[in-house]
Amino acid sequence: MRITRIAAAGLAVAAVSLAGAVPAGAQPSAPPPSGSVTITLSPEQVAFLCDKRLPRMETRVTKLIDRINGGADVKGSTAWLKDRAAKERAAGRETSAKLLEERAERRAGRIDELNKIKGWVTDFRGKYCGAK
Repeated sequence: MRITRIAAAGLAVAAVSLAGAVPAGAQPSAPPPSGSVTITLSPEQVAFLCDKRLPRMETRVTKLIDRINGGADVKGSTAWLKDRAAKERAAGRETSAKLLEERAERRAGRIDELNKIKGWVTDFRGKYCGAK
C-alpha cells in the first residue's frame, strides 16, 4: 500500500516537473504568467527524458491503473479491497470493513490523477520527443 502511494506521489512530482520543462530553443506560445519560471533543458536532457524517464513513467502509470482497475483476484485492486471488506463484514468486523471500503474509494479516486499524468507524459513525448 505504501509503495503504491509513494509511486503515485513520485509520478505526480515527475509529471509536474515534466509539464513545466521546455527544451532549449523552444519558444513558449504565450507569455508565462507572472511569478512563474521557465525551465530550459539541454538537448541531452530532453533525449534522456525521452529515452529513459518517459518510458518508465508510462510503464509505472499503466501498471498502477491496471492494478487499481483489476478484478477481485488482483491484489491491491478496488475490487479486491471491496471483497476483503465483505469478508470482514461477514466475520463481524464492521470497523475494519469500513476502513477497507474507504481505502477502495480513495484508490479508485486516483485513476483520474494517474490518467492526467499519463496524458502529460504523452503530450511531452509528442511535443518534444519527435516520432518516438
